[in-house]
Amino acid sequence: MTGVHLTVLLSTGAAVAAVVELLRRRHLREKYAVVWLAVCLPMIVFAIAPNLFNRLAHAIGVINPPDLLTVLACLFLLVVCVYMSWELGRLEDRTRRLAEEVALLRRDVGAGH
Repeated sequence: MTGVHLTVLLSTGAAVAAVVELLRRRHLREKYAVVWLAVCLPMIVFAIAPNLFNRLAHAIGVINPPDLLTVLACLFLLVVCVYMSWELGRLEDRTRRLAEEVALLRRDVGAGH
């Protein structure tokens, strides 16, 4: 195991520990923890057995395996950004509806006095 693989293994172990701790303290929701843990699992596997990643890259026609890693990382970040944008839009709509409901309730309470 090279220094890079050991660094990836230790970093991923630290990431798993951080996710578990955030989850334990209820600072991270379960649905997000599952995503981050699902990302960490292949990283641990490929750090332990780097030839698996190299064989995967060559099997799908990628000559330089780090190129595949870069493309996969960019694709993952794109998916995360799109999902977070969707979640933000949903929460903005929900916040607006709640503000409207509070305004109506305040009007009704004020009209009763």
